[in-house]
Amino acid sequence: MPPVNQAAWLKARNARPLVVGPAPYTAPGPGQIVVKNHAVAINPVDWCLQLLGQFVLTFIKYPMVPGGDLAGKVVEVGKGVEGFHVGDRVMALGCSAAPDLAASHTAAQAEGAFQLYTVVRPPLAARIPAWMAYTDACVLPLTLATAAYGLFHPGFLALDLPTVPARPVSSTKKVLVTGGASSVGCNGIQLATQAGYQVVTTASPKNFAYVKALGAAAVFDYRSKTLQDDLVQALAGGEVVGALAVGDGSVELCMNVLGRLPGSRRFVALAGAAMVPPKVASVTGRASFIASTLWQGVRTSMAGRSTGVEAKFVDTKDLLQDDCVVGRDVFGRFLPAALAAQQYVTAPRTRVAGHGLEALQAAMDLQRNGVSAEKVVVTL
Repeated sequence: MPPVNQAAWLKARNARPLVVGPAPYTAPGPGQIVVKNHAVAINPVDWCLQLLGQFVLTFIKYPMVPGGDLAGKVVEVGKGVEGFHVGDRVMALGCSAAPDLAASHTAAQAEGAFQLYTVVRPPLAARIPAWMAYTDACVLPLTLATAAYGLFHPGFLALDLPTVPARPVSSTKKVLVTGGASSVGCNGIQLATQAGYQVVTTASPKNFAYVKALGAAAVFDYRSKTLQDDLVQALAGGEVVGALAVGDGSVELCMNVLGRLPGSRRFVALAGAAMVPPKVASVTGRASFIASTLWQGVRTSMAGRSTGVEAKFVDTKDLLQDDCVVGRDVFGRFLPAALAAQQYVTAPRTRVAGHGLEALQAAMDLQRNGVSAEKVVVTL
């Protein structure tokens, strides 16, 4: 008999709390594996989907199983899978909110992380060392994939790939990564540094030491009135290869900085959208959010015209393809070896918020209320 599965279901937009109940156990199809989840992490998109649903992703169908970040043990391997075996300890990205799965509601449900057993695509999984806790491993998948897509995908910054051992950090090649203490920023710093680039970043002063320990060459207070001048000065005198923008207001900041640096690559990979205020669950709140989002788009367009810098949202549209640089080169070739060598660390820090599927709603609320240099995790 198949294992008994349960999930934390999102029954409809703005439905609270998540409903814990039975879920089908889905065997792996060709080219898939099934992971028994031991820990899952919360991302802003999880509570955004609960509040906004189809206002954010028009293709979402209910009921759905949300969640992207997971870590656990492989329990089944589908036909044709290479590199994974039953018993492997892995971290992986659940894809229930991927547009590629919009045509199959059942498939989308099976690939959500917020359940006991998740169907996983091998290109978006990576083996983890025996000594690594599942609670640490699960903080990586989604935000690492986002940072890697913006940094290495040929449609974005297309930087050199990271290696094991890490490439020596260049004395001249520099990249700007804002929001260094955020989940995407922590991964962006490590990936770019281990690919050989000097990273200049922003953070709050309490997180300066943390982001420097991840590899940042220079860090500046994101609230500083002289921030733009400070960044220009830190980046000057080298080959600036572009920017990975994370956080509110970051895209305009990056565009203005790059626009002041002659010879820099005038391209910003926008890897983090504006945070959604809690009041957005109301009709007036949604209207305010939509209006502010549209206005942000206008401001970005104006900044692009005045600076000559292009900004492009990291849409990860081909992330599920086998030949995508993120799965093939980062998850597949780089990450397992880098983790085993303790070259790449799980970041940001883990904050365990509870145990069991029933703890997920409170964990989502905790993340929504704000954490700093931490990732909220639930054990299963």
